[in-house]
Amino acid sequence: MHITHPVPAWPGLVLRLAGLLTALLVGSVQAQPVKLSENNPEASPNWQKVKASLFKGRSIAPAPAGLLSLETPVRAADAAVVPIAMRTQLPAGDSRFVKRLTLVIDSNPSVVAAVFDFTPGNGDPEIETRVRVDEYTHVRAIAELSDGQLYMSTRFVKASGGCSAPAGKDPAEALANLGKMRLRVDGELRPGQPMLAQLMINHPNHSGMAMDQLSRQFTPAHFVRQVNVSYAGKPVMSADLDFSISENPNLRFRFVPRGPGELKVEAVDSQDRRFESALALAPGAS
Repeated sequence: MHITHPVPAWPGLVLRLAGLLTALLVGSVQAQPVKLSENNPEASPNWQKVKASLFKGRSIAPAPAGLLSLETPVRAADAAVVPIAMRTQLPAGDSRFVKRLTLVIDSNPSVVAAVFDFTPGNGDPEIETRVRVDEYTHVRAIAELSDGQLYMSTRFVKASGGCSAPAGKDPAEALANLGKMRLRVDGELRPGQPMLAQLMINHPNHSGMAMDQLSRQFTPAHFVRQVNVSYAGKPVMSADLDFSISENPNLRFRFVPRGPGELKVEAVDSQDRRFESALALAPGAS
């Protein structure tokens, strides 16, 4: 495990915008006060708006068994911390790779919760994280393959109030630890074999919808908006995130190291504060 402190922002750094695409455009789509049909996910008006904006009328097929799975609770124990997992597995011999995973939460104020972009050579992507859910909603994982094919897996989650829930930590403590990251991997380095990594970022990830109980004012939105991961100097994954990701963002992801190297993470929040962490990997070291 490696713990680092925030890195101060420096002038002239240009934020990598590739991968955002139209996520910013649809981020303002507001949840509609309609009752969703659990058994008819295509009837969701917010999904229809996002689908038209993000995918421009492209066909999205139901995900074949095994190719893409979405794991969520049916009823969340805590609407502010709902665990989700997106897992992919292409058939043996398939020359394509998963280029992008998009996480959509239909009834959240910001419908597109996250967009993850991947590079070839890093195996079948797998993402685990925790999200806020504001109302009973369909949650969707959409996988885009390198040949342009789109596949979707959908689940219905019963939870409410997650986006307006108060922060779980003392504000002063959260500010003091802002941007500190913990980075770890499971098991030992075996070149060419997939490894699971976990990134934990201390950040309140304020949604802008929670009221301070003392001041009776809404705490302004302030959240981690981008994460870039590289290994041995080569990109592994980039993530464009929104406040639908829970307080203290936690990401588990899979990558394939080809030899010894440094796993590096750089993060940027909505106030353009920048943080980074790195972990050196070598055979025999865990």
